Amino acid sequence: MGKKISILEDDQGIREIVELIFSQEDYEVTGFANVNEFMSRKGNAVPDLFLLDVMLPDGNGLNVCEMLKSEEATSNVPVLMMSAHADLLTMKSQCKADGFIAKPFDIDHLIDMVKKAI
Repeated sequence: MGKKISILEDDQGIREIVELIFSQEDYEVTGFANVNEFMSRKGNAVPDLFLLDVMLPDGNGLNVCEMLKSEEATSNVPVLMMSAHADLLTMKSQCKADGFIAKPFDIDHLIDMVKKAI
């Protein structure tokens, strides 16, 4: 397997599609449906990239991004934010994400953003 990606996305359909896309691109993908699941990930393994949704049922992806960027073990790991409701300016002002992907997204654009970030 290739590089590792952790996806935090509450929409099961989107999460499964993104997992499938990146698995086919030879990435090792782990998906999480909510913040609680994400925070208790196995051994707090550090992936090569975090892909986070903003609006989640039990929290906010912006807060997760802020936490990841403030912790020594994950501060240098690229974080890409996804949202249908926020914009790049909001992302930049609320967390130090390395990129923003608006939903609905183009699959080729999503793959390119990930490849550039890693």
